[in-house]
Amino acid sequence: MTETADKIEIRDLHKSFGRLKALDGVSFSVKEGEILTLIGPSGSGKTLALKCILGLLPMDGGQIRINGQQAPKSGTSEYDDYLKQFGILFQRSGLFDGLPVWENIGFRLLQEKGAERGAVRDLAAEKLNAVGLSSDIVDHFPAELSGGMQKRVGIARALAGNPDILFLDEPTAGLDPIMSNVINDLIVRNVRELGSTAIVVTSNLATAANVSDSITMLHQGQDVWSNRADLITETDNPYVQQFWNKKREGPIQMSVSSLAY
Repeated sequence: MTETADKIEIRDLHKSFGRLKALDGVSFSVKEGEILTLIGPSGSGKTLALKCILGLLPMDGGQIRINGQQAPKSGTSEYDDYLKQFGILFQRSGLFDGLPVWENIGFRLLQEKGAERGAVRDLAAEKLNAVGLSSDIVDHFPAELSGGMQKRVGIARALAGNPDILFLDEPTAGLDPIMSNVINDLIVRNVRELGSTAIVVTSNLATAANVSDSITMLHQGQDVWSNRADLITETDNPYVQQFWNKKREGPIQMSVSSLAY
Protein backbone atom coordinates (compact mmCIF):
# COMPACT_ATOMS: atom_id res chain seq x y z
CA MET A 1 0.00 0.00 0.00
CA THR A 2 1.42 3.40 -1.07
CA GLU A 3 1.79 5.90 1.76
CA THR A 4 -0.06 9.18 1.29
CA ALA A 5 2.25 12.09 0.50
CA ASP A 6 2.68 15.12 2.73
CA LYS A 7 0.54 18.02 1.58
CA ILE A 8 2.03 20.45 4.11
CA GLU A 9 5.52 20.13 5.56
CA ILE A 10 6.88 22.51 8.20
CA ARG A 11 10.49 22.10 9.28
CA ASP A 12 12.41 24.00 11.98
CA LEU A 13 10.15 27.08 11.85
CA HIS A 14 11.42 30.10 13.77
CA LYS A 15 9.79 33.45 14.51
CA SER A 16 10.86 35.97 17.14
CA PHE A 17 9.52 39.28 18.37
CA GLY A 18 12.46 41.01 19.98
CA ARG A 19 13.80 38.63 22.60
CA LEU A 20 10.66 36.50 22.58
CA LYS A 21 11.07 33.27 20.61
CA ALA A 22 7.44 32.78 19.64
CA LEU A 23 8.26 29.85 17.34
CA ASP A 24 11.43 28.01 18.24
CA GLY A 25 12.10 25.21 15.76
CA VAL A 26 8.53 23.98 15.18
CA SER A 27 8.15 21.00 12.83
CA PHE A 28 5.05 19.09 11.72
CA SER A 29 3.48 17.71 8.57
CA VAL A 30 0.00 16.96 7.26
CA LYS A 31 -0.75 14.25 4.74
CA GLU A 32 -3.03 14.97 1.81
CA GLY A 33 -6.70 14.65 2.70
CA GLU A 34 -6.11 14.56 6.46
CA ILE A 35 -6.96 16.87 9.36
CA LEU A 36 -4.19 17.95 11.71
CA THR A 37 -5.12 19.71 14.93
CA LEU A 38 -2.72 22.07 16.69
CA ILE A 39 -3.31 22.16 20.44
CA GLY A 40 -1.52 23.83 23.31
CA PRO A 41 -1.84 26.60 25.88
CA SER A 42 -2.46 30.22 24.93
CA GLY A 43 0.73 31.78 23.63
CA SER A 44 2.20 28.50 22.40
CA GLY A 45 2.40 29.62 18.76
CA LYS A 46 -0.55 27.85 17.14
CA THR A 47 -2.11 30.79 15.30
CA LEU A 48 1.29 32.28 14.59
CA ALA A 49 2.32 29.11 12.77
CA LEU A 50 -0.68 29.50 10.44
CA LYS A 51 0.18 33.16 9.80
CA CYS A 52 3.71 32.18 8.82
CA ILE A 53 2.48 29.44 6.48
CA LEU A 54 0.15 31.95 4.83
CA GLY A 55 2.95 34.48 4.50
CA LEU A 56 1.08 37.06 6.58
CA LEU A 57 4.15 37.24 8.81
CA PRO A 58 7.66 36.46 7.55
CA MET A 59 9.41 33.57 9.24
CA ASP A 60 12.92 34.09 10.61
CA GLY A 61 14.06 30.63 9.57
CA GLY A 62 12.90 27.19 8.55
CA GLN A 63 11.08 25.62 5.63
CA ILE A 64 7.44 25.70 4.58
CA ARG A 65 6.58 23.32 1.76
CA ILE A 66 3.19 22.83 0.12
CA ASN A 67 2.95 19.91 -2.31
CA GLY A 68 6.72 19.62 -2.01
CA GLN A 69 7.32 23.20 -3.17
CA GLN A 70 8.82 25.95 -1.04
CA ALA A 71 6.20 28.57 -0.12
CA PRO A 72 6.77 31.90 -1.92
CA LYS A 73 7.32 35.13 -0.03
CA SER A 74 4.62 37.75 0.24
CA GLY A 75 4.83 40.31 -2.55
CA THR A 76 6.26 37.94 -5.15
CA SER A 77 4.51 37.13 -8.44
CA GLU A 78 3.72 33.60 -7.20
CA TYR A 79 2.22 34.68 -3.90
CA ASP A 80 -1.33 35.48 -5.09
CA ASP A 81 -1.72 32.05 -6.69
CA TYR A 82 -0.25 30.47 -3.56
CA LEU A 83 -2.92 32.07 -1.35
CA LYS A 84 -5.76 30.91 -3.62
CA GLN A 85 -5.31 27.32 -2.49
CA PHE A 86 -6.25 28.21 1.11
CA GLY A 87 -9.67 28.62 2.69
CA ILE A 88 -9.48 30.33 6.09
CA LEU A 89 -11.75 30.59 9.11
CA PHE A 90 -10.43 33.36 11.34
CA GLN A 91 -10.82 33.58 15.09
CA ARG A 92 -14.23 35.07 15.99
CA SER A 93 -15.28 34.33 12.37
CA GLY A 94 -13.90 37.65 11.09
CA LEU A 95 -17.06 38.61 9.19
CA PHE A 96 -17.48 42.09 7.72
CA ASP A 97 -20.32 43.78 9.61
CA GLY A 98 -21.27 46.05 6.70
CA LEU A 99 -21.66 43.26 4.12
CA PRO A 100 -24.57 40.82 3.80
CA VAL A 101 -23.91 37.14 4.35
CA TRP A 102 -23.53 36.29 0.67
CA GLU A 103 -20.92 38.99 0.09
CA ASN A 104 -19.02 37.80 3.17
CA ILE A 105 -18.97 34.25 1.81
CA GLY A 106 -18.04 35.31 -1.70
CA PHE A 107 -15.73 38.17 -0.73
CA ARG A 108 -12.58 36.73 -2.29
CA LEU A 109 -14.41 35.49 -5.39
CA LEU A 110 -15.89 38.94 -5.95
CA GLN A 111 -12.37 40.39 -6.21
CA GLU A 112 -11.57 38.26 -9.23
CA LYS A 113 -11.71 39.79 -12.68
CA GLY A 114 -15.01 39.11 -14.43
CA ALA A 115 -16.78 37.90 -11.28
CA GLU A 116 -20.57 37.82 -11.71
CA ARG A 117 -22.38 38.87 -8.57
CA GLY A 118 -25.40 36.69 -9.30
CA ALA A 119 -23.25 33.58 -9.69
CA VAL A 120 -21.35 34.37 -6.48
CA ARG A 121 -24.62 34.87 -4.60
CA ASP A 122 -25.86 31.47 -5.84
CA LEU A 123 -22.59 29.88 -4.73
CA ALA A 124 -22.96 31.50 -1.30
CA ALA A 125 -26.43 29.95 -0.96
CA GLU A 126 -24.95 26.56 -1.88
CA LYS A 127 -22.22 26.86 0.74
CA LEU A 128 -24.77 27.91 3.37
CA ASN A 129 -26.61 24.66 2.73
CA ALA A 130 -23.30 22.79 3.04
CA VAL A 131 -22.92 24.09 6.61
CA GLY A 132 -26.51 23.39 7.57
CA LEU A 133 -27.96 26.89 7.14
CA SER A 134 -30.90 28.01 5.05
CA SER A 135 -30.13 29.97 1.89
CA ASP A 136 -32.84 32.40 3.07
CA ILE A 137 -30.23 34.22 5.17
CA VAL A 138 -28.02 35.24 2.21
CA ASP A 139 -29.16 38.86 2.48
CA HIS A 140 -28.96 39.06 6.26
CA PHE A 141 -26.15 40.93 8.00
CA PRO A 142 -23.82 39.29 10.55
CA ALA A 143 -25.37 41.23 13.46
CA GLU A 144 -28.69 39.53 12.73
CA LEU A 145 -27.20 36.07 13.28
CA SER A 146 -26.41 34.10 16.43
CA GLY A 147 -22.82 33.28 17.34
CA GLY A 148 -23.19 29.73 16.07
CA MET A 149 -24.66 30.93 12.78
CA GLN A 150 -21.83 33.44 12.34
CA LYS A 151 -19.33 30.67 12.88
CA ARG A 152 -21.00 28.55 10.22
CA VAL A 153 -21.03 31.49 7.80
CA GLY A 154 -17.30 31.81 8.46
CA ILE A 155 -16.83 28.14 7.57
CA ALA A 156 -18.95 28.64 4.43
CA ARG A 157 -16.62 31.47 3.40
CA ALA A 158 -13.61 29.20 3.96
CA LEU A 159 -15.24 26.58 1.73
CA ALA A 160 -16.02 29.01 -1.10
CA GLY A 161 -13.90 28.17 -4.13
CA ASN A 162 -13.40 24.55 -2.95
CA PRO A 163 -9.86 25.15 -1.63
CA ASP A 164 -7.22 22.44 -1.44
CA ILE A 165 -6.27 23.48 2.09
CA LEU A 166 -8.43 24.68 4.98
CA PHE A 167 -7.13 26.60 8.01
CA LEU A 168 -9.71 26.76 10.79
CA ASP A 169 -8.65 28.88 13.77
CA GLU A 170 -10.63 28.13 16.95
CA PRO A 171 -13.79 27.03 15.08
CA THR A 172 -15.77 26.30 18.26
CA ALA A 173 -14.54 29.11 20.53
CA GLY A 174 -17.37 30.66 22.54
CA LEU A 175 -19.96 28.09 21.49
CA ASP A 176 -21.99 25.81 23.74
CA PRO A 177 -21.18 22.06 23.70
CA ILE A 178 -24.09 21.14 21.42
CA MET A 179 -23.23 23.77 18.80
CA SER A 180 -19.56 22.82 19.11
CA ASN A 181 -20.44 19.24 18.18
CA VAL A 182 -22.45 20.53 15.21
CA ILE A 183 -19.43 22.53 14.02
CA ASN A 184 -17.11 19.56 14.54
CA ASP A 185 -19.34 17.34 12.39
CA LEU A 186 -19.50 20.04 9.69
CA ILE A 187 -15.73 20.31 9.59
CA VAL A 188 -15.18 16.60 9.11
CA ARG A 189 -17.98 16.19 6.56
CA ASN A 190 -16.95 19.14 4.41
CA VAL A 191 -13.23 18.33 4.51
CA ARG A 192 -13.95 14.75 3.43
CA GLU A 193 -16.38 15.81 0.69
CA LEU A 194 -13.97 18.40 -0.71
CA GLY A 195 -10.96 16.13 -0.41
CA SER A 196 -9.17 19.02 1.27
CA THR A 197 -6.32 18.96 3.73
CA ALA A 198 -6.96 20.88 6.96
CA ILE A 199 -5.18 22.35 9.95
CA VAL A 200 -7.45 23.14 12.90
CA VAL A 201 -6.22 25.31 15.77
CA THR A 202 -8.18 24.66 18.93
CA SER A 203 -8.13 24.78 22.71
CA ASN A 204 -11.28 22.65 22.78
CA LEU A 205 -10.26 19.09 23.60
CA ALA A 206 -13.56 17.69 22.31
CA THR A 207 -12.89 19.30 18.94
CA ALA A 208 -9.37 17.87 18.88
CA ALA A 209 -10.67 14.40 19.74
CA ASN A 210 -13.53 14.46 17.24
CA VAL A 211 -12.05 15.97 14.08
CA SER A 212 -8.37 14.99 14.04
CA ASP A 213 -6.46 12.41 12.07
CA SER A 214 -3.30 13.61 13.79
CA ILE A 215 -2.45 16.06 16.57
CA THR A 216 0.57 18.26 17.23
CA MET A 217 0.98 19.96 20.59
CA LEU A 218 2.91 23.22 20.90
CA HIS A 219 4.30 24.72 24.09
CA GLN A 220 6.39 27.89 24.32
CA GLY A 221 6.93 27.89 20.58
CA GLN A 222 8.10 24.28 20.33
CA ASP A 223 6.41 21.10 19.17
CA VAL A 224 6.42 18.82 22.21
CA TRP A 225 4.32 15.95 20.79
CA SER A 226 3.06 14.90 17.37
CA ASN A 227 1.33 11.66 16.45
CA ARG A 228 -1.93 10.01 15.42
CA ALA A 229 -4.95 11.38 17.23
CA ASP A 230 -5.98 7.99 18.61
CA LEU A 231 -2.69 7.74 20.51
CA ILE A 232 -3.06 10.93 22.52
CA THR A 233 -4.72 9.27 25.52
CA GLU A 234 -2.02 6.57 25.62
CA THR A 235 1.10 8.74 25.63
CA ASP A 236 3.14 9.36 28.75
CA ASN A 237 4.32 12.73 27.44
CA PRO A 238 4.00 15.03 30.50
CA TYR A 239 2.90 18.07 28.47
CA VAL A 240 0.12 16.15 26.75
CA GLN A 241 -0.97 14.46 29.97
CA GLN A 242 -1.27 17.77 31.81
CA PHE A 243 -3.04 19.61 28.99
CA TRP A 244 -5.36 16.77 27.96
CA ASN A 245 -6.39 15.98 31.53
CA LYS A 246 -6.61 19.67 32.55
CA LYS A 247 -4.21 19.30 35.46
CA ARG A 248 -2.86 22.30 37.32
CA GLU A 249 0.39 20.52 38.17
CA GLY A 250 2.91 19.70 35.47
CA PRO A 251 5.54 21.19 33.17
CA ILE A 252 3.12 23.78 31.76
CA GLN A 253 3.24 26.85 33.99
CA MET A 254 0.71 29.50 32.96
CA SER A 255 1.32 33.19 33.58
CA VAL A 256 -1.11 36.08 33.48
CA SER A 257 1.40 37.84 31.23
CA SER A 258 1.32 35.08 28.58
CA LEU A 259 1.09 36.41 25.03
CA ALA A 260 -1.39 34.81 22.61
CA TYR A 261 0.15 33.82 19.30
